[in-house]
Amino acid sequence: MRPATPPVTPRFGLQGPVVGWQDPWAGPESDRIMRTGTGRVYPSQDPAPGGAGFLATVRDLGCDFYVHHMLPDGREIGGLLADARRAGVGVVLGNEYGNINGPWLDGTNRFDVPGPVVAAAAAVGCLEGVLYDEPEHLQINAGQYRTDGWFPHWGRTDGLTAPAAKAAVTEAMRQAAVRLSRAMAGRDVPVVTEHVFPLLFHASARAGMTVAPKVMKESFQSLQLASALGAARQYGTGLWICADLWGPDIGPWFTRLPGLPGHSPGEYESALRLAYLLGPTHLFTEGSDVLLRFGPGGGEGRHDGGGGRARLTEFGEAWRRFRRDYVPRHPLAWSHRDVSAGTAIIWTDNSNYGQNARLFGNRELAPGDGGDAIFRVWHLVSHGTIPAHGSCMHIPGYEFPRARLKELYESGRLVLPGPGPAPATASHGLFYPMTDVLVFDEDVGPEVLGQPRLIFLVGGPASARAQAAAVAACERGATVIVDVAAAPPGLAASTRRGRGWWIVTGDVLDDRCAEITAPLLGAPDCWRMRFGQHEVRMYRANDSGTELDFEVAAARA
Repeated sequence: MRPATPPVTPRFGLQGPVVGWQDPWAGPESDRIMRTGTGRVYPSQDPAPGGAGFLATVRDLGCDFYVHHMLPDGREIGGLLADARRAGVGVVLGNEYGNINGPWLDGTNRFDVPGPVVAAAAAVGCLEGVLYDEPEHLQINAGQYRTDGWFPHWGRTDGLTAPAAKAAVTEAMRQAAVRLSRAMAGRDVPVVTEHVFPLLFHASARAGMTVAPKVMKESFQSLQLASALGAARQYGTGLWICADLWGPDIGPWFTRLPGLPGHSPGEYESALRLAYLLGPTHLFTEGSDVLLRFGPGGGEGRHDGGGGRARLTEFGEAWRRFRRDYVPRHPLAWSHRDVSAGTAIIWTDNSNYGQNARLFGNRELAPGDGGDAIFRVWHLVSHGTIPAHGSCMHIPGYEFPRARLKELYESGRLVLPGPGPAPATASHGLFYPMTDVLVFDEDVGPEVLGQPRLIFLVGGPASARAQAAAVAACERGATVIVDVAAAPPGLAASTRRGRGWWIVTGDVLDDRCAEITAPLLGAPDCWRMRFGQHEVRMYRANDSGTELDFEVAAARA
């Protein structure tokens, strides 16, 4: 067994507002651009705090860094960096506002944080990272913001085969990472890709970037995190996690806009604990304007001389409990690098999350035979709680109650900010049970694969190295389930190999696979992850699965 990595205490952060108040450094200019992906410019709701006072509040909340999506013209950066240096707060520079508004790099829908801005932040000594916002989404759904043509985030892939398209996307990411690394002048600062879909994690990590899965949002948590953890483990990168408060639900909690927040305070608090227990290097919340209110009235926080006192909402109270109470009482004896697989999924990522189109941003590619096999694997290993036709909630069968709230808001029958209408909905949850599942790509080797009891080969042919690792694991006693589309030459028939089983099937949900895998899938009432000598166990804490109970125990032999 690998020796445990020394514990890593995550660094904690908070992302800036999108509607709560004007950007503290850009002022009125920030109200003239779209700061959300909704396609509308919204006026700010609270008086704007001053930059120094706002960062003091961020620091008081136990944050080590601040995530700032720069305005397209960057006029606010000088003031931000000066205040951040004085406050001792790190800065993550993100590209979301430029993605939404432009200017875009020629032939793409991507805004790149300029090299001189990155260099200035690095020189000041407060640069914590450079963040690409949802690049996998904007590669596949290239018309999300830019509508004057089809311009995928990392470049066009029309006319390419799936392997060539994937290689082109990976190379474009590698070039971006190299460009930013040069601007940092040798400083070891990560370039981070923040994913809303459980796709392209491994391509990003292979390109030299650090992956950041979003939790909550519209994802199936165990699927999302097993994918990101596997990528970070395979390529030896850090792991950032974003607790994103945008979401599908409504309820009688403080609400800024339809969908912000789209999760209950209880779900948010459980999501923070979940993310922390996975041992990430960084953990931050998207939605500071959900945690805080500025303006007259006093309350918790410090007076900043601009927007009055910062008052905590029920979401801010949840963050404060997490940072002040939960984290100190639960020190970590592991990091995400200690994770190991009891069940390993070796998957050739085709960038399909269930819409069966626009693979890698290519309008001509369709998944083809076996293109949905990965969804059926997820259905199996999650005891049927994840659907067999997609890997996130942007697929048939899921509703978004925030649409009803949007109708009320846009008709003028609901004034926001304020509490949303009761009763609460729970279309999104956190609990999708599975046991020690990690996802690796088609190039994984034996030193990373480890000694899982169950392996799935899906999505397409794996590399010779990955095939050999799977065969060796089978001979040691692992059960290997191979989708027929991924079966290596000479290994296309079911057989006994050494002490294990090599099962080739056209449907991982058939009766034979169900019978063989049942003893290996763990209990349906527990979501479990293993980190060295420790297990993190998660249980449903309410009927909807929006809240979790946690247990840390010694790992089973």
